[in-house]
Amino acid sequence: MAQTEIELDGLLAFPLTPFTGELEVDLDGLAENVESHVAAGAGALFVACGTGEFSSLSADEVAAVLAKARAVAAGRVPVWVGAGGGAAAARAGVAAAQAGGADGVLLLPPYLVTGPQAGLVGYVRHAVGKTSVSVIVYHRGTGVFSAQSAVKLLEIPSVVGLKDGYGDVEVMTRIVTTIRSLGTERSEGFLFFNGLPTAEVSAKAYAAIGVARYSSAVHCFAPEIAHRFHRALAEGDTAVMDSLLAGFYLPLVALRDETPGFAVSLVKAAARLRGDKAGTVRPPLVEPTSAQLDRLGRIVEGGFAVLKQIEGR
Repeated sequence: MAQTEIELDGLLAFPLTPFTGELEVDLDGLAENVESHVAAGAGALFVACGTGEFSSLSADEVAAVLAKARAVAAGRVPVWVGAGGGAAAARAGVAAAQAGGADGVLLLPPYLVTGPQAGLVGYVRHAVGKTSVSVIVYHRGTGVFSAQSAVKLLEIPSVVGLKDGYGDVEVMTRIVTTIRSLGTERSEGFLFFNGLPTAEVSAKAYAAIGVARYSSAVHCFAPEIAHRFHRALAEGDTAVMDSLLAGFYLPLVALRDETPGFAVSLVKAAARLRGDKAGTVRPPLVEPTSAQLDRLGRIVEGGFAVLKQIEGR
């Protein structure tokens, strides 16, 4: 447990899955993107997850993405991979992740349907099966856990943490407090993550309830900004965080909220604007309009202008 915690310190990056013009996975482009994340100082890579368009990938594509990412990372940072969907797909995905040498799995919610709390815990148990690879459970969508159900996850040895994409601070406070108050080595070492889109916007609030770890989609196209914000959060530098929020993150979120799926589409578009191999998104996600791309470009430029002002102080 302690080793897992050490490996997941730092800013967590979720690489995009690049596609060709025919919407096939571009593994060469992925290799370049993975290298750029590592070079920029990512603490760990989570490939083929939400930002990596897990829901649009086949099992073979997920395996290929994992293999390429591991080859490029070459042990410099941990490489985790997504799994999830229906019960059988989730179980097969976790098994494939272990067979493929992943450092861990982000287990996404069950596909389309949900069940009572006992069923959600059962979904995790079924997905894990007889594997031993570390698993972080994604708390969102059709897989929202109560505090009591989250405690049940501690009974599954390979489940090492919970990532919140639901966005209810009160619910997350109950979960964190209930688990930590158990006072066991297992409960004290259990990991919590802020997995909301553009997590920097909620980072201060989540850090206040003991959830300081978060994933940054901005690391895909502006790692300099992402790392400066992450440092400010660690140092409690409210002035720097507020400057970046006002001058970059909030305008980005306003644009993101205009169209469903833009939490991924805008990230890919911004990566392309900076010259990265990203390609377009697979349907049902859609690309930004030309007007939205113009605004996105100005927002990114504004973010770097704010960063320059901060560093010049």
